[in-house]
Amino acid sequence: MKLKKFIDELPIMQTIKKQGSYLEMRMEEFRQKLHRDLKPTRLWGYNNQFPGPTIEVNEGEELHIKWENHLPDNHLLPVDKSIHHIANHPEVRTVTHVHGSVTKPENDGYPEAWFSRNFKEVGPEFLHQVYSYPNKQRAATLWYHDHAMGITRLNVYAGLAGMYIIRGKQEKRLNIPKDEYEIPLILMDKTINNDGSLFYPVGPENPPANLPIPSILPAFTGDKILVNGKIWPYLNVEPRKYRFRILNASNTRTYTLSLESGDPMYQIGSDGGLLSKTVVARSITMEPAERIDVIIDFRKYQGKSLILRNDLGSINTPEDETGDIMQFNVRLPLKGKDSTIIPKHLSSIPSLKDKPISAIRNLKLVGASDDFGRPLLLLDNKYWNDPISETPKLGSTEIWSIINVTGFTHPIHLHLVQFQVLDRTPFNLEKFNQDGSIVYTGSAVKPKPNERGWKDTIAAPSAQITRLIATFSPYAGKFVWHCHILEHEDYDMMRPFLIQKRD
Repeated sequence: MKLKKFIDELPIMQTIKKQGSYLEMRMEEFRQKLHRDLKPTRLWGYNNQFPGPTIEVNEGEELHIKWENHLPDNHLLPVDKSIHHIANHPEVRTVTHVHGSVTKPENDGYPEAWFSRNFKEVGPEFLHQVYSYPNKQRAATLWYHDHAMGITRLNVYAGLAGMYIIRGKQEKRLNIPKDEYEIPLILMDKTINNDGSLFYPVGPENPPANLPIPSILPAFTGDKILVNGKIWPYLNVEPRKYRFRILNASNTRTYTLSLESGDPMYQIGSDGGLLSKTVVARSITMEPAERIDVIIDFRKYQGKSLILRNDLGSINTPEDETGDIMQFNVRLPLKGKDSTIIPKHLSSIPSLKDKPISAIRNLKLVGASDDFGRPLLLLDNKYWNDPISETPKLGSTEIWSIINVTGFTHPIHLHLVQFQVLDRTPFNLEKFNQDGSIVYTGSAVKPKPNERGWKDTIAAPSAQITRLIATFSPYAGKFVWHCHILEHEDYDMMRPFLIQKRD
């Protein structure tokens, strides 16, 4: 269905700034207009909103959240019950993960800690109804989303996602845009039926006769781009500098962001907060779940419009319109002098490379097939239920070498920790597929300038070894690491890891 672009104003999610330490977040079904010319769409969201409200806290302010499932018993999207032995589970189940949060394992949103409506049924790892978030970590743009085993892709696509911001003293000392000139942007892609309902495939086209229906897909990208819950919106801005916290909350889609004018964006932050210094970039690529913090200067565009573009995976033809994301209209009068700056130096980021290394783990990203012939992506050729093989000691520092022997990039996410990227080294994938040997085809390449801060999600490209270094603290217990393409995470590209207490 063709929809006119840039006719709906960008919504700004309600912000919850907690004065106390307790919050209730209700997961509910409702209808919301995603575009002027669409009927209201049936969605799921937190506190009756899509995306959910922005939760805002200060560094060190502990927050306790009761995530309440008030959703219907039947899913609004097709559920494949052939994976992860979920046929006997309630069809609608949820568990919320605050992505990037440093919290104890029982508060992390473990996939098997799911619960159904009003906690009537719970998963084997469920422990309690109220989650605690210490927020004793660097100020950063985090996000929260559903993480239930086997249906994360469906729950997030239905709308269960929102932004979670930790604020800190360091950014307050910087003279950068703030208040109404700091705006969150949550990017998602969806396909919408003519009646306004969400479209998500029941299975692949021309499925074999023995395939379960519904059946999981290895990937799905929508044909329309949403920002803060509106399809191709516009934002009226003043001719001044603005700060945008941008989240890629899409299931599968990677974006390469650029301004149609070719002017630069100034990246000041990534997953784990402020970079050490500002990176000037004419394009920035974002994998699913990655966050970037950028300043855009509109001063020379007074009276003009400017499109934020996506230069990856789109040819922007009448058939594929995903080359556009949103439009900035620089038409508001300047309220006062813009005295903010684009700082060169932002923060201090100590390197982990000087720490003693307790282990070096070589972990392959591999492709296989299941009994139905469906693609099956695995971490180190292991299934979710295989014995835990990654067992770092509490407080230890390890290097994880992610060896991607599949044909495409995977965004790899580690729970609990923020890591640093060491390098990427290309190897001969054809040779590996012939005899299993790793033959390098070039030297190790340092991470891109905007990857040199703290990260919790990183692109692991095909035919490359991506090396990460992380200190596994401050909590012992069971966490997970996975590909953040949600269709991959659900089947079966997710594994538990266990941080062991020291003797």
